[in-house]
Amino acid sequence: MRVLIQRVKKASVSIEGKVFSEISQGLLIFLGIEAADNQEDINWLAGKIARLRIFSDQNDAMNLSVQDVKGDCLVVSQFTLHANTKKGNRPSFINAAKPETAIPLYEKFILQLENETNKKTYTGSFGAMMDIALVNDGPVTIWIDSKKRE
Repeated sequence: MRVLIQRVKKASVSIEGKVFSEISQGLLIFLGIEAADNQEDINWLAGKIARLRIFSDQNDAMNLSVQDVKGDCLVVSQFTLHANTKKGNRPSFINAAKPETAIPLYEKFILQLENETNKKTYTGSFGAMMDIALVNDGPVTIWIDSKKRE
């Protein structure tokens, strides 16, 4: 699993011109799933995200987690995080999991993140064409790969 996390002041997902989900302060999490991903990836990644200290404390140092600031999480499925651009100019998405594999893992990830944060996790709609709006806070953008554990 790969995630691109953005610390946000607010973020929303719209589908066909209508707001589907929105959050205020928190994390916008783009989640890419590959066929080799499993529950171990979900557990590690959800725990890492819940405890990731990227929010500012009273001294303006990044020492607080999304839990500490009582922030929200918005998870958006993003198969393009597994794009391979090695050959030619058109990305290949062969490493991205097919929907029959990805959807159950996506749903399990959301549940695990809710367990880790003790808070509802907001989502996009898997497979839908979505418009994402955000106000990046910082900006702070973090890339994490569960296979590399970094």
